[in-house]
Amino acid sequence: MNLFIKNKEFFNKKYPRDLIGYSDYPPHAQWPNNAQIAIQFVLNYEEGAESNVLHGDIKSEKFLSDIINANSYANSRHMSMDSLYEYGARAGFWRIHKEFKIRKLPLTIFGVGMALVRNPEIVETIKSADYDIVSHGWRWLDYQNVNVNIERQHIQQAVNTLLSLFGKKPTGWYTGRDSPNTRRLVVEHGGFIYDSDYYGDDLPFWTKVVCEDSTLKTHLIIPYTLECNDMRFVMFQGFNTANQFYNYLCDTFDVLYKEGEIAPKMMSIGMHCRILGRPGRFIALQRFLDYIQKYDKVWICTRQQIAEHWMKKFPILNKK
Repeated sequence: MNLFIKNKEFFNKKYPRDLIGYSDYPPHAQWPNNAQIAIQFVLNYEEGAESNVLHGDIKSEKFLSDIINANSYANSRHMSMDSLYEYGARAGFWRIHKEFKIRKLPLTIFGVGMALVRNPEIVETIKSADYDIVSHGWRWLDYQNVNVNIERQHIQQAVNTLLSLFGKKPTGWYTGRDSPNTRRLVVEHGGFIYDSDYYGDDLPFWTKVVCEDSTLKTHLIIPYTLECNDMRFVMFQGFNTANQFYNYLCDTFDVLYKEGEIAPKMMSIGMHCRILGRPGRFIALQRFLDYIQKYDKVWICTRQQIAEHWMKKFPILNKK
């Protein structure tokens, strides 16, 4: 018997995932100045909000550092881990910031509320540089099993913190280690134009979110990346040298730029102060910026600019 017929009742159930998307018919993005690709650089600022007993947590951080597969110490500080994160705030941020300042390029900051509160000088620098600021949550934690009410509270704390620090509420959201509740909570909170807790497309798209009161709301998603991302320097089977990262970024750019002759896409590059901010990795960023600035039909932009562009050009473009 045909497997589908045998399991017809199972396959007829409402499936919450979208495996079709734009399929073979993506919209022409209509990027400004006929650009064949929109490139968006994100700098994650998380240092000072990671898991730490100093922050009231019961164990130390073990994620995304040069101690690959680190142990998490219960009820104790991990001094080496602390210092690796501190490098991002003390040195890495400034190295990356200066490069974008010299080149006069836009940058989006995924800022964790607690981390930003701990470094007023970086906050002032972000403001003076007029960087795009996106909420990266209140804490740099894994929210998979966090109580929904605590996650809701943290979203509110994150918004209040950025409003206090920058004088305006964030319109973009990215948790990173989100939960099945995150997008619904973000939409229910209101005020957010989009979120980026998604990695499954090369273009923004609209989706429908069912809220707790059963209302259906349209919501914009601007996909992010975990592969054009310096986090692969500190993961198994990741990048070992700056050249590997540089080559991967260039290969991604070349494919998307060529496709952009007919169907322009977007390319996101994810960076972390404590990772790409290290000199031996940082040079990959410099080389890649040199590489893409040789091309004419490139739009280097912020996530806010992409969101505003998409809402203007495709205000009611829904999925099939």
